[in-house]
Amino acid sequence: MEMVLVVLFFIYGIVFGSFFNVVGLRIPKKQSIVSPPSQCTTCDRKLGALDLVPVFSYLFLQRKCRGCGSKISPIYPFMEFITGVLFALSFYKLGLSGELVIALLFMSLLVIITVSDIAYMLIPNKVLLPFAVVLFGARLFIPLEPWWNSLLGALVGFGVLYVIAVVSKGGMGGGDIKLFFVIGLVLGTVHTLLTLFIAALIGTIVGTILLKRAGKGRKTPIPFGPPIAVAAVIAYFWGADFVAWYGNLFY
Repeated sequence: MEMVLVVLFFIYGIVFGSFFNVVGLRIPKKQSIVSPPSQCTTCDRKLGALDLVPVFSYLFLQRKCRGCGSKISPIYPFMEFITGVLFALSFYKLGLSGELVIALLFMSLLVIITVSDIAYMLIPNKVLLPFAVVLFGARLFIPLEPWWNSLLGALVGFGVLYVIAVVSKGGMGGGDIKLFFVIGLVLGTVHTLLTLFIAALIGTIVGTILLKRAGKGRKTPIPFGPPIAVAAVIAYFWGADFVAWYGNLFY
C-alpha cells in the first residue's frame, strides 16, 4: 500500500510540476498563469492534450513541437520529473502527516524559483511572498522544536544573506535573500546555515564548470537559486543526519 501511495504522489508531482513550469516562466513576465492556454513558444500553436502529458509528451513527440518541429526545451520534462520525485520522497520520508503539507509546499516553492531563476535569473516576490505567508501559518500549527526556531531561522537566513550582499556589493540578489527568509521559516537556524554552506559549495563547483565551458570570466553572474534549492532539499530531508555525523567527528 505504501508503494502505491509513493507512485501516486509521484504522479501528482509530475502533474503539478507541469503547472509549476508555467508559474515559473510566466510570473516574472507579469503574465497570467491561466490565460492564454499553453502554446508553442516558437509558432504559438495552442497545445492539445497530447502535448501536455507531463514528461511523456516530451518523449513521445521526440522533443519536438507537433506543429513547427522546433525543439522543446528539456527543462520542462526535467522539472516535471524532479517535482514527481520530490513529492514521492516527501511522502516516503514523512508519511501522511502534518509535516508532509509543509514539505509539499516547500518543494513546490523550490521548483518554481528554480525554473524562474534559470530562465530569467530572477526569483519573483509574487512567488516568494505568498509562500512565505502560507508557510509561516503552517509552521504555527506544525512548529519546529523549539517553536521559536522558525522565527530565528528566518531572521538568521535573511540577515546572513543581507550581510553577504552588502559586503559583496550586490553579489547576492534580493530574491536569494528573501528566499533564505522562507527557508529559515521551514528549516530553523542550524539547517538554514547548513543550506547556505551546501549551496555555496554546489554553486562554486557548478558555476566554475559552467563558466569554464562557456569561456566566460568569474564575474559573470549565474543563477544561485538552483544550488539553493538543491541544498535546501538536502538539508530538509537529511540535515539531521549530516549534523549528527559532523558532531560525531569531535566526540
